[in-house]
Amino acid sequence: MNDPETAFEKLTAIVNTLMSENGCPWDKVQTHDTLKPYLVEEVYETLEALDAGDPNEIKDELGDLLYQILFHAKIAQQNKEFDIGDVIESISEKMVRRHPHVFKDGKLDTPDQVVDQWEEIKKTETTHSKRESVLDGVPKQLPGLLRAQKLQKKAAKHGFDWDKITTVFDKLDEEIAEFKEAVLSGKDDDIASELGDILFVLVNIARHKKIDAEEALRGTNNKFIKRFHHIEQEVAKKGKELKDTPLNELEQYWQDAKKR
Repeated sequence: MNDPETAFEKLTAIVNTLMSENGCPWDKVQTHDTLKPYLVEEVYETLEALDAGDPNEIKDELGDLLYQILFHAKIAQQNKEFDIGDVIESISEKMVRRHPHVFKDGKLDTPDQVVDQWEEIKKTETTHSKRESVLDGVPKQLPGLLRAQKLQKKAAKHGFDWDKITTVFDKLDEEIAEFKEAVLSGKDDDIASELGDILFVLVNIARHKKIDAEEALRGTNNKFIKRFHHIEQEVAKKGKELKDTPLNELEQYWQDAKKR
């Protein structure tokens, strides 16, 4: 393996060269805003690599993600705001501050205790002490299911939560009935809202069972892709097109894929 310090210095030098006066014309005109889509893309590609479990793919995607961080830090440095050293120092101080049970006196025995302590320490920090609501701090840009889960978790920590999961299922039945009514009555304005309510309750059930709703849906998406690929392969073997294949035949291929 390469020496981390030497490798980091090499990558930093590459960023500096690309962003220099004689560097890359594309890199030099980028801003924090123009790079947002690439940052999001690299995060999701990293997640995909983690799902695949291929070490080489994970390594490459983590490298792309690291480059985005260095890119943003270099832009900030050129704007005389901060540099990558400040970024590293900031996260280093934060990690030590939020782990007193490791770096100072004290002892915690469970992950839940660590999370509770983490949240309490966050409340004392300047950037968090100015928040007006306990729900502040959940990024608006998060995927819907993940954001819903974080909002619910924050509210639950302050007592706004159902005691029993059976009551959550009662709420789900209620929301499904309201959604069905909206669909059957043709109230288009209400359909999206009622569907959102159902998804929100489903996320609540997932939270109660300690399931990451976003991860669960990503897993189902991947499962759907695998099974659909099987359908495509079977249809191709028959020399037919998907659109020309009867639904009952496609369903049979789907069931075959499930058995696999």
